[in-house]
Amino acid sequence: MKIGVIQASSQADKNEMLYNYTVEAVEKHGYEVINFGCFSDEREIFSYIDIAIDISLLLASRSVDFIVTGCSSGQGMMLACNSLPYVLCGYIQTPQDAFLFGRINDGNAVSYPLGLNFGWAGEINLKCTLEKLFDAPFGIGYPAEDASRKKQDAVLLKQINSISKRNAADVFAAMNPALFRKALSRNNVVDYIFRNGSNTELRNLMIANGAKNFS
Repeated sequence: MKIGVIQASSQADKNEMLYNYTVEAVEKHGYEVINFGCFSDEREIFSYIDIAIDISLLLASRSVDFIVTGCSSGQGMMLACNSLPYVLCGYIQTPQDAFLFGRINDGNAVSYPLGLNFGWAGEINLKCTLEKLFDAPFGIGYPAEDASRKKQDAVLLKQINSISKRNAADVFAAMNPALFRKALSRNNVVDYIFRNGSNTELRNLMIANGAKNFS
């Protein structure tokens, strides 16, 4: 599994912590973790909406399999992500939230509140939450006696999610061009998609909107 870490500029000071704890949480599984920022030394500001578009691009292009993200409250990022194609994002505040989301809902992104209630010892909760997220295989159902029904519900949820959302390229083509180009200005995301993505239609749309292919 390829896991991307990316969060809004408002919580850039938490990026290194978010990345390091994600790496620790998945080390036993051998998953690859890629850090896309936003980094604390960046001058340009990326809102949760800008980053949600980048998250959708990364997942829709099939460049990564899963995203760990967040913003100050975590709610805005979750809502923005779930408004975009190919994203099924959970809001996780606690280890229980994370464990149940992974086992029952089997989504491909999680949003964490990196500012709200992140007080003294907040890093402990973040670390434990990421550990429980990747503690067991995704989509196995929970509790055991209801696992079969829970897995069927997760499949239905994904079917509804795909039916209710337009094709990724169609959505981005209809988007405010300035908003889309702002997301495309995140060069490390764009470069990674060009090197690892397999969605040709989306790649062509990105190039048509000024994204540079250096690969």
